[in-house]
Amino acid sequence: MSDTAPLRAGVAGVGYLGQHHARLYATLPGVTLTGIYDADPARAAEIAAKYGGHVCESVEELGRKCDVVSVVVPTAHHCAVALPLLGAGCHLLIEKPLRSTLEEADQIIAAAVATNRIVQVGHIEHFNPVTDFLEKNVAKPRFIRTERLAPLIPDPNEADGATEGNVNPRVKEVDVVLDLMIHDIGLVLKLVAAPIKRIDAAGFSVLTPHMDIANARIVFADGCVADLNVSRLSKKRAREWRIFQKAGYMSVDFDQCSGHFIRWTPAGLKREEIAVQKSEPLLRELASFVEAVRSGQPPKIDVVFGKVALEIALAITAQIRAAGL
Repeated sequence: MSDTAPLRAGVAGVGYLGQHHARLYATLPGVTLTGIYDADPARAAEIAAKYGGHVCESVEELGRKCDVVSVVVPTAHHCAVALPLLGAGCHLLIEKPLRSTLEEADQIIAAAVATNRIVQVGHIEHFNPVTDFLEKNVAKPRFIRTERLAPLIPDPNEADGATEGNVNPRVKEVDVVLDLMIHDIGLVLKLVAAPIKRIDAAGFSVLTPHMDIANARIVFADGCVADLNVSRLSKKRAREWRIFQKAGYMSVDFDQCSGHFIRWTPAGLKREEIAVQKSEPLLRELASFVEAVRSGQPPKIDVVFGKVALEIALAITAQIRAAGL
């Protein structure tokens, strides 16, 4: 592959989220959507007909045809799909969570090192325009409160809202901590940048076999406290943060790309509306991944960071289960 040749992109798993990976690869400059694989060949053919690409009969065939692949299969199959693709020489974007066990996460990391391939983990909120604002303006936060809510029966018109039997298919895969809270865990880790001192968590299963609502209070060594709240039993979506730091308070809405920043100035309190231009986070994420592959530089969210976020999410889940909640 030369620096000027189009990258051959593929998608493994073209369900309710993977279809959007295929759609966006087909629009990225310098990228050709080349391969589509899904456990359901009819679904693969449907997406290939819409966006292009060859329907591959196996993961191995997908690996032979592609330079970069998005792994968007159910979490339980991440390792089984990622390892042969890495062995074939593909760079990977693996949707979060990296895996549901640390042992299999380590297998993916070891394979990435052995093959010298880039593995980016799909923590999409790091590519939200609101995150750009936070990265520039958050400084030594003292308290962070997050609220991430999702409906059990999502809006089919939303990008991540397709349903299976009228219920979000993620409910069948992982609990709410690995599904939703892990987004906020990753963002908090980046913004606080201090070791974790203590975690206190609670959560409950209400309508499904998995945990449906959860709260985690993370105390950092620098004194910052993050209070993370998630539910997938809400009537509507919410992706909202409140951040308190010395001489300042921020309230942001990740969905609406809006918010305000209240600062203490010598003249008194000053309120500034946060003006963030909306853009599709998944498109920015895929473009960043492609740029990392092109440049050979580490991706913004690499596989090691993906494991750290997973480790904390699993610690929260284990604490809740140990309490019998």
